Amino acid sequence: MKPENISRTAKFILLGLSDDRHLQPVLFGVFLSMYLVTVLGNLLIILAVSSDAHLHTPMYFFLSNLSLADICFISTTVPKMIVDIATHSRDIYVSRMTQMSLFIIFGSMDDVLLTVMAYDRFVAICHPLRYNVIMNPKLCWLLVLLCLLISVLDAVIHISMVLKLSFCTNLEIPHFFCRLEHIPKLACSDIINSILLYLVAGVLGAMHLSRIIFSYIHIVSSILKIPSAGGKYKAFSTCVSYPIVISLFCGTGFAVCLSSTGAQTSGKSAIASVMYTAVTPMLNPFIYSLRNKDMLSALGKLICRVSSFH
Repeated sequence: MKPENISRTAKFILLGLSDDRHLQPVLFGVFLSMYLVTVLGNLLIILAVSSDAHLHTPMYFFLSNLSLADICFISTTVPKMIVDIATHSRDIYVSRMTQMSLFIIFGSMDDVLLTVMAYDRFVAICHPLRYNVIMNPKLCWLLVLLCLLISVLDAVIHISMVLKLSFCTNLEIPHFFCRLEHIPKLACSDIINSILLYLVAGVLGAMHLSRIIFSYIHIVSSILKIPSAGGKYKAFSTCVSYPIVISLFCGTGFAVCLSSTGAQTSGKSAIASVMYTAVTPMLNPFIYSLRNKDMLSALGKLICRVSSFH
């Protein structure tokens, strides 16, 4: 076929998770339930933080922003997959690049927010007396705006590089959404741009991960210096949820990127992608709320307020 630029007539065909028609109703029900639980759970966290004055702290401020990013992140992929299953449609015209752009923005937003939250815990554990001075409201808003700016720039860099690639028409993607890692494999030319695409993604991901690791190394070393066992337990309990979320999101995302480089692992890569595109955003509210007495108390008050109106 004649190579054509992606911005013109190239069309991707999403192969989805399974071709089995008998399995489609099951997938529809499972992913619809996961999406509703994710939106409801993260929305409850946002409402609980905004309605309880005791949670108006930098830690919960960043947590509510992470919940908002999770809602947007899962909304870029799962709703379209649900519609595709219901309508038996798999075509996605990539001239608009909308899904890929939003996926990169909110995925990167999750990454950078986790880095900021690690820094917040670093200041709280390592510099407790100066915490309120350092993590003032102005800095918190600036950090969130910086997260958004970095995420948008990340998307602009990747999409501008993708638009330089040339493709043949009717390209099949063994996935349920248009993944960035699959795009260079389908290019008819421009190998250098494909390599640069992987390089930029790897460098940005490594930068985020290194900052998180650096913060938690100092956090752990500071906690170990606390003389009392009760003080150590309290310090660990305030930040134990973050490594769990980081491991789920970054770990599964990194594993999918590695598996996508194999020639015969596309099906497994699509299934593994469900972990960080759908499962992790769904689990985040449970991870942060079930281990946090303040959050459980705020959620209880919120539910009581809502029920009192009925």
